[in-house]
Amino acid sequence: MSSTKKLTKKKISIPGGNIIIPMFIGACINSIFPSWLKIGGFTTPLAQGSGALVGAFLFVIGGSISFKSTGAAIKRGGTIILTKVIVAVALGLFVGKVLNNNFLGLSALAIIGAMSCANNAMYAGIVHDFGDNIDQAAVGITILAVGPYITMIALASSGLASFSFITLVATILPLLIGMILANLFPTVKKILNDGTNASIIVVGFALGCTMTFQQIFTGGLSGIILGFIVTFVGGIFTIFTDRLTGGSGIAGAAISSCAGANMATPAALATVDASYKSVVGTATAQITAAVVVTAILTPILTAWVARYNKKKATQKA
Repeated sequence: MSSTKKLTKKKISIPGGNIIIPMFIGACINSIFPSWLKIGGFTTPLAQGSGALVGAFLFVIGGSISFKSTGAAIKRGGTIILTKVIVAVALGLFVGKVLNNNFLGLSALAIIGAMSCANNAMYAGIVHDFGDNIDQAAVGITILAVGPYITMIALASSGLASFSFITLVATILPLLIGMILANLFPTVKKILNDGTNASIIVVGFALGCTMTFQQIFTGGLSGIILGFIVTFVGGIFTIFTDRLTGGSGIAGAAISSCAGANMATPAALATVDASYKSVVGTATAQITAAVVVTAILTPILTAWVARYNKKKATQKA
């Protein structure tokens, strides 16, 4: 009898691949064959209609937000996400007001856009392995800080952007409608949740069609720095406040990522304030790079906090 070895193919997983790959393909076309995107039909609206696509994306994201949360989860989730938002806004406004909107190539838009909300799917997976039941339930609160709204409000209130209250409401409305429909009708919630990855791919391609290789290269380098800032600067504060309010620090570390949804923030802001159109490509590339970097760093930081907690518990025993 001869024995045969079964060959198994290893799957290569790219952090943020559902965003990176379609965006890169769109940027390739726009950099090498830009005229292809201007032939009309449905091709041109797809390549140039990022505003409408982002609206549809926010509608789908709204379907993942649940009205149900326990008191302890509200406290923990509210603590870490509020801390994350405050740090993001404070750092972003410091760069915008004091540093002339340029810190190592990063603008206030890129910093607030990247830091203000987290990859909630990653958060849920990490706390499932390292956290407790309260950490896991807190995702029902952390997911509320999704979309471009915090960035828009912060920049507008500081004078770094200009648009009306009605414009902000109009921007939020797709997410609110998706959220309401999903909570009223479980079938709608399932359909929207199933469509999240597909909507990210379409939006990623459309955003890529507005970018060039030069923007990706420039934004990518500073975006790596942005990723470290999001995880370690933001993470220090969220871990601290998590512990301060009775948590173990696990939730605070697990929330220190950059959400894929954040990639739509520059395009959403440019839709309501035309002065930001010139920086959409660079800021999007920076945030996209931060998504990839934090997908690697956030689990590492959380694992370190878990080991530290275990070591401290052993010493006390």
